[in-house]
Amino acid sequence: MKFLILNGPNLNLLGTREPEIYGSCSYEDLCARLSEYAKKQGCGADFFQSNYEGALIEKIHASMGSYDAIILNPGAFAHYSYALRDALSSVAVPAVEVHISNIHKREEFRRHSVIAAACTGQICGLGLFGYEAAMDYFTRRGKNGN
Repeated sequence: MKFLILNGPNLNLLGTREPEIYGSCSYEDLCARLSEYAKKQGCGADFFQSNYEGALIEKIHASMGSYDAIILNPGAFAHYSYALRDALSSVAVPAVEVHISNIHKREEFRRHSVIAAACTGQICGLGLFGYEAAMDYFTRRGKNGN
């Protein structure tokens, strides 16, 4: 199984941006951790982070035929990007939405995700383990999430 792990705005600042919420692990450390985790599961993982909505949309479009599943931390795009939602709905690649923090315990505007309905599921509040949980979901359920 091959994963496309997408991260949206400000996730490149992991480790320095609000470490009391997002932890002290850098984005590079996250990618290394997840790469190693995927390898132990007999899987592959490619990573992409962008602060630009269009770049993420293009990666989602290009995922068909190359990836078995998408793990997406859309960051703030979760709350208003209908374009990302439409991109996910337009490809035949299942996705899980991941958030490091528990968006339901934060500010009111963070509690609703427009992305979630286009995903197989949503994982939030488990820290970096949420990405690993998403991988486990797909590897245990199969690439279609059944």
